[in-house]
Amino acid sequence: MKKVSIVGSGVAGLAAASRLAARGFEVTVFEANAYPGGKLTQFSESGFRFDAGPSLFTMPHFLDDVFLHCGKNPRDYYTYQKINTSGHYFFEDGTQLHAYADREKLAQEIQHKLGVPGKVIQNYLQQAQRLYDRVGTIFLENSLHQMATWVSSKVARALPGIPSYGLFQTMDQWNRARLQDPRLVQFFNRYATYNGSDPYQAPAILTSIPHLEFNIGTFLPQGGMHAITEALYRLGLDMGVQFRFNTAVQEILIHQKQAKGVRTQLGFSESACVVSNMDVYPTYRKLLPSLPAPEKTLHQERSSSALIFYWGINRSFPELDLHNILFSADYRQEFDGLFRTFRVTDDPTVYMNITSKYEPGDAPEGGENWFVMINVPANRGQDWDDIIIQSRKAVTSKINRLLRTSIEPHIVCERVLDPRSIELRTGSYQGSLYGTSSNNRFAAFLRHPNFSHRIKNLFFCGGSAHPGGGIPLCLQSGRITADLIVKQFA
Repeated sequence: MKKVSIVGSGVAGLAAASRLAARGFEVTVFEANAYPGGKLTQFSESGFRFDAGPSLFTMPHFLDDVFLHCGKNPRDYYTYQKINTSGHYFFEDGTQLHAYADREKLAQEIQHKLGVPGKVIQNYLQQAQRLYDRVGTIFLENSLHQMATWVSSKVARALPGIPSYGLFQTMDQWNRARLQDPRLVQFFNRYATYNGSDPYQAPAILTSIPHLEFNIGTFLPQGGMHAITEALYRLGLDMGVQFRFNTAVQEILIHQKQAKGVRTQLGFSESACVVSNMDVYPTYRKLLPSLPAPEKTLHQERSSSALIFYWGINRSFPELDLHNILFSADYRQEFDGLFRTFRVTDDPTVYMNITSKYEPGDAPEGGENWFVMINVPANRGQDWDDIIIQSRKAVTSKINRLLRTSIEPHIVCERVLDPRSIELRTGSYQGSLYGTSSNNRFAAFLRHPNFSHRIKNLFFCGGSAHPGGGIPLCLQSGRITADLIVKQFA
Protein backbone atom coordinates (compact mmCIF):
# COMPACT_ATOMS: atom_id res chain seq x y z
CA MET A 1 0.00 0.00 0.00
CA LYS A 2 1.50 3.35 -1.07
CA LYS A 3 1.82 5.96 1.68
CA VAL A 4 0.87 9.61 1.11
CA SER A 5 1.71 12.51 3.41
CA ILE A 6 -0.55 15.57 3.16
CA VAL A 7 0.59 18.86 4.67
CA GLY A 8 -2.47 20.74 5.94
CA SER A 9 -6.14 19.85 6.41
CA GLY A 10 -7.85 22.60 4.46
CA VAL A 11 -10.78 21.74 2.21
CA ALA A 12 -8.52 20.64 -0.65
CA GLY A 13 -6.34 18.51 1.63
CA LEU A 14 -9.37 16.82 3.20
CA ALA A 15 -10.91 16.10 -0.20
CA ALA A 16 -7.66 14.73 -1.62
CA ALA A 17 -7.10 12.56 1.45
CA SER A 18 -10.41 10.72 1.21
CA ARG A 19 -10.19 10.35 -2.56
CA LEU A 20 -6.74 8.78 -2.25
CA ALA A 21 -7.81 6.52 0.61
CA ALA A 22 -10.68 5.31 -1.57
CA ARG A 23 -8.11 4.26 -4.18
CA GLY A 24 -6.09 2.20 -1.74
CA PHE A 25 -3.49 4.69 -0.53
CA GLU A 26 -2.44 4.91 3.11
CA VAL A 27 -2.94 8.61 3.88
CA THR A 28 -1.67 10.68 6.78
CA VAL A 29 -2.63 14.34 7.16
CA PHE A 30 -0.33 16.58 9.21
CA GLU A 31 -1.99 19.70 10.63
CA ALA A 32 -0.29 22.42 12.68
CA ASN A 33 -3.56 23.50 14.28
CA ALA A 34 -5.60 21.50 16.77
CA TYR A 35 -8.52 21.30 14.32
CA PRO A 36 -9.16 20.56 10.64
CA GLY A 37 -10.53 22.91 7.99
CA GLY A 38 -7.96 25.67 7.55
CA LYS A 39 -9.94 28.86 7.00
CA LEU A 40 -13.23 26.93 7.14
CA THR A 41 -13.63 26.79 10.90
CA GLN A 42 -15.94 28.16 13.59
CA PHE A 43 -16.05 29.55 17.13
CA SER A 44 -18.64 30.54 19.73
CA GLU A 45 -18.85 33.65 21.87
CA SER A 46 -21.49 34.62 24.46
CA GLY A 47 -24.08 32.25 23.03
CA PHE A 48 -23.41 33.19 19.38
CA ARG A 49 -21.89 30.75 16.87
CA PHE A 50 -19.81 32.16 14.00
CA ASP A 51 -18.37 30.63 10.86
CA ALA A 52 -14.89 32.11 11.01
CA GLY A 53 -14.04 31.90 7.31
CA PRO A 54 -15.77 31.23 3.98
CA SER A 55 -19.46 32.08 4.09
CA LEU A 56 -20.71 31.31 0.56
CA PHE A 57 -21.64 27.80 -0.59
CA THR A 58 -22.14 27.18 -4.29
CA MET A 59 -21.71 24.13 -6.54
CA PRO A 60 -22.72 21.57 -3.87
CA HIS A 61 -22.33 18.79 -6.44
CA PHE A 62 -18.54 19.25 -6.18
CA LEU A 63 -18.76 18.41 -2.48
CA ASP A 64 -21.18 15.56 -3.04
CA ASP A 65 -18.76 14.09 -5.57
CA VAL A 66 -16.11 13.58 -2.89
CA PHE A 67 -18.45 11.31 -0.93
CA LEU A 68 -19.77 9.52 -4.00
CA HIS A 69 -16.20 8.83 -5.13
CA CYS A 70 -15.67 7.12 -1.77
CA GLY A 71 -18.84 5.05 -2.12
CA LYS A 72 -20.68 7.04 0.52
CA ASN A 73 -24.05 8.78 0.57
CA PRO A 74 -23.39 12.53 1.02
CA ARG A 75 -26.66 12.95 2.91
CA ASP A 76 -25.34 10.65 5.62
CA TYR A 77 -22.69 13.29 6.32
CA TYR A 78 -24.35 16.65 5.70
CA THR A 79 -27.48 18.26 4.33
CA TYR A 80 -28.10 21.68 2.86
CA GLN A 81 -30.85 23.96 1.68
CA LYS A 82 -31.12 26.23 -1.31
CA ILE A 83 -31.44 29.93 -0.48
CA ASN A 84 -34.10 31.81 -2.44
CA THR A 85 -32.22 35.12 -2.33
CA SER A 86 -28.50 35.17 -2.99
CA GLY A 87 -28.15 38.57 -1.35
CA HIS A 88 -29.71 41.86 -0.27
CA TYR A 89 -27.92 44.85 -1.81
CA PHE A 90 -27.94 48.40 -0.47
CA PHE A 91 -26.70 51.40 -2.49
CA GLU A 92 -25.76 54.83 -1.18
CA ASP A 93 -28.60 56.47 -3.16
CA GLY A 94 -31.12 54.49 -1.09
CA THR A 95 -31.79 51.76 -3.67
CA GLN A 96 -32.31 48.30 -2.20
CA LEU A 97 -32.09 45.26 -4.44
CA HIS A 98 -33.06 41.68 -3.64
CA ALA A 99 -30.90 39.36 -5.75
CA TYR A 100 -33.29 36.46 -6.21
CA ALA A 101 -31.66 33.14 -7.02
CA ASP A 102 -34.30 32.60 -9.72
CA ARG A 103 -32.98 34.55 -12.70
CA GLU A 104 -36.45 35.45 -13.99
CA LYS A 105 -37.36 36.95 -10.61
CA LEU A 106 -33.98 38.68 -10.54
CA ALA A 107 -34.65 40.20 -13.96
CA GLN A 108 -38.04 41.45 -12.78
CA GLU A 109 -36.52 42.92 -9.61
CA ILE A 110 -33.81 44.76 -11.56
CA GLN A 111 -36.31 46.04 -14.10
CA HIS A 112 -38.55 47.30 -11.28
CA LYS A 113 -35.80 48.85 -9.11
CA LEU A 114 -33.26 50.03 -11.70
CA GLY A 115 -35.34 50.40 -14.85
CA VAL A 116 -33.12 48.05 -16.85
CA PRO A 117 -35.15 45.74 -19.14
CA GLY A 118 -35.32 42.21 -17.83
CA LYS A 119 -34.12 40.89 -21.17
CA VAL A 120 -30.73 42.52 -20.53
CA ILE A 121 -30.28 40.41 -17.40
CA GLN A 122 -31.52 37.25 -19.08
CA ASN A 123 -29.02 37.73 -21.91
CA TYR A 124 -26.20 38.50 -19.49
CA LEU A 125 -26.76 35.35 -17.44
CA GLN A 126 -27.14 33.22 -20.55
CA GLN A 127 -23.76 34.47 -21.71
CA ALA A 128 -22.32 33.74 -18.24
CA GLN A 129 -23.55 30.17 -18.56
CA ARG A 130 -22.03 29.80 -22.04
CA LEU A 131 -18.68 31.06 -20.76
CA TYR A 132 -18.75 28.59 -17.89
CA ASP A 133 -19.84 25.63 -20.01
CA ARG A 134 -17.25 26.26 -22.74
CA VAL A 135 -14.26 27.42 -20.70
CA GLY A 136 -14.96 27.22 -16.98
CA THR A 137 -15.41 23.47 -16.90
CA ILE A 138 -12.04 22.96 -18.64
CA PHE A 139 -10.41 25.19 -16.05
CA LEU A 140 -12.10 23.56 -13.05
CA GLU A 141 -11.86 19.91 -14.02
CA ASN A 142 -8.35 19.53 -15.45
CA SER A 143 -4.73 20.32 -14.83
CA LEU A 144 -3.76 23.19 -17.13
CA HIS A 145 -0.15 22.07 -17.00
CA GLN A 146 -0.44 18.77 -18.85
CA MET A 147 -0.55 18.33 -22.61
CA ALA A 148 -3.46 15.86 -22.38
CA THR A 149 -5.75 18.71 -21.36
CA TRP A 150 -4.94 20.78 -24.45
CA VAL A 151 -5.40 18.00 -26.98
CA SER A 152 -8.84 17.06 -25.66
CA SER A 153 -11.99 17.37 -27.76
CA LYS A 154 -13.48 19.85 -25.28
CA VAL A 155 -10.62 22.28 -25.80
CA ALA A 156 -10.94 21.84 -29.56
CA ARG A 157 -14.60 22.81 -29.35
CA ALA A 158 -13.80 25.83 -27.18
CA LEU A 159 -11.01 27.31 -29.34
CA PRO A 160 -13.19 28.90 -32.07
CA GLY A 161 -15.02 30.96 -29.45
CA ILE A 162 -11.92 32.65 -27.99
CA PRO A 163 -12.78 36.11 -29.37
CA SER A 164 -16.09 36.04 -27.48
CA TYR A 165 -14.62 35.04 -24.10
CA GLY A 166 -13.59 38.51 -22.99
CA LEU A 167 -9.90 37.71 -22.60
CA PHE A 168 -8.93 41.13 -23.89
CA GLN A 169 -11.46 43.15 -21.90
CA THR A 170 -11.73 43.78 -18.19
CA MET A 171 -14.81 42.78 -16.26
CA ASP A 172 -15.71 46.44 -15.88
CA GLN A 173 -15.37 47.11 -19.61
CA TRP A 174 -17.50 44.06 -20.40
CA ASN A 175 -20.18 45.04 -17.89
CA ARG A 176 -20.34 48.71 -18.90
CA ALA A 177 -20.82 47.67 -22.52
CA ARG A 178 -23.76 45.39 -21.71
CA LEU A 179 -25.49 46.84 -18.67
CA GLN A 180 -27.37 50.11 -18.67
CA ASP A 181 -27.06 51.40 -15.13
CA PRO A 182 -23.90 52.11 -13.07
CA ARG A 183 -25.48 50.40 -10.06
CA LEU A 184 -25.95 47.26 -12.13
CA VAL A 185 -22.34 47.46 -13.32
CA GLN A 186 -21.24 47.68 -9.69
CA PHE A 187 -23.51 44.74 -8.82
CA PHE A 188 -21.83 42.46 -11.37
CA ASN A 189 -18.32 43.92 -10.90
CA ARG A 190 -18.50 42.62 -7.32
CA TYR A 191 -18.00 39.06 -8.53
CA ALA A 192 -14.29 39.80 -9.02
CA THR A 193 -14.02 39.69 -5.24
CA TYR A 194 -15.01 36.02 -5.29
CA ASN A 195 -11.37 35.25 -6.08
CA GLY A 196 -9.86 38.33 -4.49
CA SER A 197 -9.41 40.31 -7.71
CA ASP A 198 -10.04 43.76 -9.20
CA PRO A 199 -12.87 44.13 -11.77
CA TYR A 200 -10.98 47.05 -13.35
CA GLN A 201 -8.06 44.73 -14.15
CA ALA A 202 -9.40 41.16 -14.11
CA PRO A 203 -10.36 39.66 -17.51
CA ALA A 204 -14.00 39.59 -18.51
CA ILE A 205 -13.99 35.81 -18.65
CA LEU A 206 -14.66 36.03 -14.89
CA THR A 207 -18.15 37.28 -15.73
CA SER A 208 -18.98 33.58 -15.81
CA ILE A 209 -19.01 33.59 -11.98
CA PRO A 210 -22.60 34.92 -11.60
CA HIS A 211 -23.73 31.76 -13.41
CA LEU A 212 -22.91 29.82 -10.24
CA GLU A 213 -25.34 31.86 -8.14
CA PHE A 214 -28.20 32.65 -10.49
CA ASN A 215 -28.28 29.66 -12.82
CA ILE A 216 -27.26 27.00 -10.28
CA GLY A 217 -27.98 28.55 -6.88
CA THR A 218 -26.74 29.61 -3.47
CA PHE A 219 -26.92 27.11 -0.61
CA LEU A 220 -26.36 26.79 3.15
CA PRO A 221 -25.38 23.56 4.93
CA GLN A 222 -27.39 22.63 7.97
CA GLY A 223 -25.27 23.70 10.92
CA GLY A 224 -23.54 26.45 8.97
CA MET A 225 -20.49 26.44 6.74
CA HIS A 226 -18.37 24.60 9.27
CA ALA A 227 -20.57 21.57 8.64
CA ILE A 228 -18.58 21.14 5.40
CA THR A 229 -15.37 20.72 7.36
CA GLU A 230 -17.02 18.36 9.82
CA ALA A 231 -18.44 16.22 7.01
CA LEU A 232 -15.12 15.98 5.14
CA TYR A 233 -13.23 15.20 8.34
CA ARG A 234 -15.68 12.45 9.31
CA LEU A 235 -15.45 11.01 5.81
CA GLY A 236 -11.68 10.94 6.12
CA LEU A 237 -11.89 9.04 9.40
CA ASP A 238 -14.34 6.58 7.88
CA MET A 239 -11.96 6.03 4.94
CA GLY A 240 -9.07 5.27 7.27
CA VAL A 241 -7.19 8.55 6.89
CA GLN A 242 -4.84 9.22 9.81
CA PHE A 243 -4.82 12.78 11.19
CA ARG A 244 -1.92 14.25 13.15
CA PHE A 245 -3.12 17.52 14.75
CA ASN A 246 -0.80 19.94 16.55
CA THR A 247 1.91 18.50 14.31
CA ALA A 248 3.50 21.11 12.07
CA VAL A 249 5.58 19.85 9.17
CA GLN A 250 9.06 21.33 9.42
CA GLU A 251 10.46 20.09 6.13
CA ILE A 252 9.53 18.08 3.06
CA LEU A 253 12.36 15.62 2.53
CA ILE A 254 13.80 15.44 -0.98
CA HIS A 255 16.32 12.81 -2.12
CA GLN A 256 17.60 12.49 -5.67
CA LYS A 257 14.92 14.87 -6.92
CA GLN A 258 12.11 12.83 -5.40
CA ALA A 259 9.85 13.56 -2.41
CA LYS A 260 10.44 10.96 0.29
CA GLY A 261 8.28 12.14 3.20
CA VAL A 262 8.06 14.85 5.83
CA ARG A 263 9.86 15.79 9.03
CA THR A 264 7.91 16.95 12.10
CA GLN A 265 8.77 17.37 15.77
CA LEU A 266 8.00 13.66 16.06
CA GLY A 267 10.65 12.72 13.54
CA PHE A 268 10.75 11.57 9.90
CA SER A 269 7.63 10.10 8.29
CA GLU A 270 8.40 8.29 5.07
CA SER A 271 5.92 8.22 2.20
CA ALA A 272 5.77 7.53 -1.51
CA CYS A 273 4.58 11.07 -2.24
CA VAL A 274 3.89 14.34 -0.49
CA VAL A 275 0.99 16.76 -1.06
CA SER A 276 1.24 20.32 0.20
CA ASN A 277 -2.13 21.85 1.02
CA MET A 278 -0.17 24.76 2.45
CA ASP A 279 0.17 28.08 0.60
CA VAL A 280 2.88 27.55 -2.03
CA TYR A 281 4.89 30.56 -0.79
CA PRO A 282 5.66 29.21 2.71
CA THR A 283 5.85 25.69 1.26
CA TYR A 284 8.95 26.70 -0.70
CA ARG A 285 10.37 29.19 1.80
CA LYS A 286 9.93 27.02 4.93
CA LEU A 287 9.45 23.40 3.91
CA LEU A 288 11.71 23.25 0.86
CA PRO A 289 14.53 25.63 1.82
CA SER A 290 17.21 23.90 -0.28
CA LEU A 291 15.05 23.63 -3.40
CA PRO A 292 15.27 26.45 -5.98
CA ALA A 293 11.86 28.13 -5.80
CA PRO A 294 9.75 29.23 -8.82
CA GLU A 295 10.37 32.90 -8.06
CA LYS A 296 8.11 34.27 -10.80
CA THR A 297 5.23 32.25 -9.43
CA LEU A 298 5.91 33.23 -5.83
CA HIS A 299 6.11 36.92 -6.68
CA GLN A 300 2.79 37.14 -8.49
CA GLU A 301 0.36 39.72 -7.18
CA ARG A 302 -1.43 38.43 -4.09
CA SER A 303 -5.19 38.42 -3.81
CA SER A 304 -7.02 40.75 -1.45
CA SER A 305 -7.38 39.89 2.21
CA ALA A 306 -10.16 40.64 4.70
CA LEU A 307 -10.89 42.52 7.88
CA ILE A 308 -13.74 40.80 9.71
CA PHE A 309 -15.76 41.92 12.72
CA TYR A 310 -17.73 39.13 14.38
CA TRP A 311 -20.56 40.80 16.26
CA GLY A 312 -23.20 39.33 18.49
CA ILE A 313 -26.27 41.55 18.00
CA ASN A 314 -29.05 41.65 20.61
CA ARG A 315 -31.88 42.46 18.19
CA SER A 316 -33.08 41.33 14.76
CA PHE A 317 -33.14 43.17 11.44
CA PRO A 318 -35.89 41.81 9.16
CA GLU A 319 -34.56 43.79 6.17
CA LEU A 320 -31.39 41.66 6.19
CA ASP A 321 -30.91 38.12 4.89
CA LEU A 322 -28.15 35.51 4.90
CA HIS A 323 -25.92 37.55 2.57
CA ASN A 324 -26.01 41.36 2.54
CA ILE A 325 -23.89 43.92 0.70
CA LEU A 326 -23.70 47.63 1.50
CA PHE A 327 -21.92 49.18 -1.49
CA SER A 328 -19.33 51.96 -1.40
CA ALA A 329 -20.06 55.15 -3.31
CA ASP A 330 -16.79 54.99 -5.30
CA TYR A 331 -16.01 51.40 -6.27
CA ARG A 332 -12.97 52.20 -8.42
CA GLN A 333 -11.32 54.10 -5.58
CA GLU A 334 -11.94 51.14 -3.29
CA PHE A 335 -10.10 48.77 -5.63
CA ASP A 336 -7.30 51.26 -6.27
CA GLY A 337 -6.67 51.07 -2.55
CA LEU A 338 -6.72 47.26 -2.57
CA PHE A 339 -4.26 46.74 -5.41
CA ARG A 340 -2.38 49.98 -6.10
CA THR A 341 -1.89 52.05 -2.96
CA PHE A 342 -2.50 49.16 -0.52
CA ARG A 343 -4.66 51.34 1.68
CA VAL A 344 -8.14 50.81 3.09
CA THR A 345 -10.72 53.28 1.85
CA ASP A 346 -12.75 55.29 4.34
CA ASP A 347 -15.90 54.17 2.49
CA PRO A 348 -15.58 50.39 2.06
CA THR A 349 -18.17 48.00 0.68
CA VAL A 350 -19.49 46.06 3.67
CA TYR A 351 -20.47 42.40 3.43
CA MET A 352 -22.64 40.95 6.19
CA ASN A 353 -23.33 37.24 6.65
CA ILE A 354 -26.01 36.23 9.18
CA THR A 355 -26.47 32.46 9.44
CA SER A 356 -28.94 32.82 12.33
CA LYS A 357 -31.50 33.89 9.71
CA TYR A 358 -31.63 30.21 8.72
CA GLU A 359 -29.99 28.55 11.75
CA PRO A 360 -31.80 30.01 14.81
CA GLY A 361 -29.48 28.19 17.17
CA ASP A 362 -26.57 30.34 15.99
CA ALA A 363 -27.77 33.25 18.17
CA PRO A 364 -29.75 33.74 21.39
CA GLU A 365 -33.47 34.28 20.89
CA GLY A 366 -34.13 37.71 19.39
CA GLY A 367 -30.47 38.19 18.42
CA GLU A 368 -28.34 37.70 15.29
CA ASN A 369 -24.75 36.62 14.61
CA TRP A 370 -23.17 39.16 12.27
CA PHE A 371 -20.08 38.29 10.25
CA VAL A 372 -19.13 41.77 8.98
CA MET A 373 -16.33 41.88 6.41
CA ILE A 374 -14.57 44.43 4.24
CA ASN A 375 -11.97 43.66 1.60
CA VAL A 376 -8.52 44.95 2.49
CA PRO A 377 -5.08 44.68 0.86
CA ALA A 378 -2.76 41.82 1.65
CA ASN A 379 -0.46 42.53 4.57
CA ARG A 380 2.53 44.65 3.56
CA GLY A 381 3.28 45.98 7.01
CA GLN A 382 0.40 48.46 7.25
CA ASP A 383 -0.61 49.75 10.67
CA TRP A 384 -3.43 47.27 11.16
CA ASP A 385 -4.23 48.36 14.69
CA ASP A 386 -5.06 51.85 13.41
CA ILE A 387 -6.83 50.44 10.32
CA ILE A 388 -9.08 48.35 12.57
CA ILE A 389 -10.09 51.41 14.59
CA GLN A 390 -10.75 53.58 11.53
CA SER A 391 -12.50 50.83 9.58
CA ARG A 392 -14.79 49.99 12.48
CA LYS A 393 -15.93 53.63 12.50
CA ALA A 394 -16.48 53.56 8.72
CA VAL A 395 -18.38 50.26 8.86
CA THR A 396 -20.69 51.26 11.70
CA SER A 397 -21.30 54.64 10.03
CA LYS A 398 -22.35 52.95 6.78
CA ILE A 399 -24.58 50.45 8.58
CA ASN A 400 -26.22 53.22 10.56
CA ARG A 401 -26.77 55.32 7.46
CA LEU A 402 -28.10 52.64 5.10
CA LEU A 403 -30.11 50.69 7.68
CA ARG A 404 -31.24 53.82 9.48
CA THR A 405 -30.21 52.53 12.87
CA SER A 406 -27.61 52.98 15.58
CA ILE A 407 -25.85 49.63 15.68
CA GLU A 408 -23.23 50.25 18.38
CA PRO A 409 -25.56 49.81 21.41
CA HIS A 410 -26.69 46.43 20.04
CA ILE A 411 -23.19 44.88 19.79
CA VAL A 412 -22.92 42.64 22.85
CA CYS A 413 -19.75 40.77 21.90
CA GLU A 414 -17.00 41.19 19.33
CA ARG A 415 -13.99 39.47 17.83
CA VAL A 416 -11.76 40.74 15.02
CA LEU A 417 -9.78 38.95 12.29
CA ASP A 418 -7.25 40.84 10.16
CA PRO A 419 -4.61 39.84 7.56
CA ARG A 420 -1.97 39.30 10.23
CA SER A 421 -4.06 36.76 12.12
CA ILE A 422 -5.23 35.11 8.88
CA GLU A 423 -1.60 34.51 7.93
CA LEU A 424 -0.71 33.31 11.44
CA ARG A 425 -3.60 30.83 11.66
CA THR A 426 -3.69 29.52 8.10
CA GLY A 427 -0.21 30.10 6.65
CA SER A 428 -1.64 32.18 3.79
CA TYR A 429 1.20 34.47 2.72
CA GLN A 430 0.41 38.10 3.59
CA GLY A 431 -3.04 36.96 4.73
CA SER A 432 -4.31 36.80 1.15
CA LEU A 433 -7.55 34.83 0.96
CA TYR A 434 -7.12 33.27 -2.49
CA GLY A 435 -3.38 32.98 -3.01
CA THR A 436 -2.71 35.10 -6.07
CA SER A 437 -5.13 37.50 -7.74
CA SER A 438 -6.66 37.01 -11.18
CA ASN A 439 -5.85 40.53 -12.37
CA ASN A 440 -4.03 39.17 -15.40
CA ARG A 441 -5.60 37.54 -18.45
CA PHE A 442 -3.04 34.75 -18.08
CA ALA A 443 -3.58 34.30 -14.34
CA ALA A 444 -5.17 30.87 -14.76
CA PHE A 445 -1.98 29.60 -16.39
CA LEU A 446 0.37 31.34 -13.95
CA ARG A 447 -0.98 29.68 -10.81
CA HIS A 448 1.21 26.99 -9.37
CA PRO A 449 0.43 23.60 -10.97
CA ASN A 450 -0.84 20.69 -8.91
CA PHE A 451 2.50 18.92 -9.26
CA SER A 452 6.17 19.84 -9.27
CA HIS A 453 8.00 19.93 -12.58
CA ARG A 454 11.32 19.44 -10.80
CA ILE A 455 10.62 17.00 -7.98
CA LYS A 456 8.97 13.67 -8.59
CA ASN A 457 6.03 12.73 -6.34
CA LEU A 458 5.61 16.26 -4.96
CA PHE A 459 2.10 17.66 -5.39
CA PHE A 460 0.16 20.79 -4.48
CA CYS A 461 -3.48 21.56 -3.80
CA GLY A 462 -5.51 24.36 -2.25
CA GLY A 463 -6.23 28.01 -2.84
CA SER A 464 -2.73 28.99 -3.96
CA ALA A 465 -2.49 26.16 -6.51
CA HIS A 466 -4.63 25.44 -9.56
CA PRO A 467 -7.53 26.17 -9.95
CA GLY A 468 -7.58 28.68 -7.05
CA GLY A 469 -9.33 29.71 -3.85
CA GLY A 470 -12.89 29.35 -2.59
CA ILE A 471 -14.64 26.16 -1.55
CA PRO A 472 -15.67 24.88 -5.02
CA LEU A 473 -12.23 25.49 -6.51
CA CYS A 474 -10.43 23.95 -3.55
CA LEU A 475 -12.60 20.84 -3.79
CA GLN A 476 -11.65 20.57 -7.46
CA SER A 477 -8.01 21.19 -6.62
CA GLY A 478 -8.13 18.21 -4.27
CA ARG A 479 -9.75 16.10 -6.99
CA ILE A 480 -7.25 17.06 -9.70
CA THR A 481 -4.32 16.39 -7.39
CA ALA A 482 -5.67 13.01 -6.26
CA ASP A 483 -6.25 11.99 -9.88
CA LEU A 484 -2.67 12.93 -10.78
CA ILE A 485 -1.33 10.79 -7.93
CA VAL A 486 -3.49 7.82 -8.86
CA LYS A 487 -2.30 8.11 -12.45
CA GLN A 488 1.32 8.41 -11.32
CA PHE A 489 1.14 5.15 -9.38
CA ALA A 490 -1.24 3.28 -11.65
